[in-house]
Amino acid sequence: MNAVPQYDSLKFGETALKLRTFRQQILSNNLANSDTPGFKARDIRFADVLKAQLEGSSPIAGVSMATTHAGHIAGKISSDDPRLLYRVPNQPSKDGNTVDSDVELSEFTKNSVFTEAALTFLGGTLSSRLSAIKGQIS
Repeated sequence: MNAVPQYDSLKFGETALKLRTFRQQILSNNLANSDTPGFKARDIRFADVLKAQLEGSSPIAGVSMATTHAGHIAGKISSDDPRLLYRVPNQPSKDGNTVDSDVELSEFTKNSVFTEAALTFLGGTLSSRLSAIKGQIS
């Protein structure tokens, strides 16, 4: 019995890339609100959410933000999204903001590198499938 689940490499690459992009939005939202009183930093557990996505139990649908006024512009991230978790601050601030800019910037940079890796992986998968379709040897 294989302990590692087998997924289609194209589906895996696409899902990972979508999820990395989603996480990038969350982290950039945290950084943008680093001076907003009462703002709570959010994040996801990438591996857990990726597994749920691949098993089909948690779709990546249009994630929208609830608006409280007709003039508000709908955003991309919903505060009631079950995949989003609150980040536990190392040192809470007096105004209730839990964003640590150093942590967020570090996670943002790390996620950027992983996003680039996901793009490379997906590109390689597409390239090898195209090669197989054309019958060419690289």
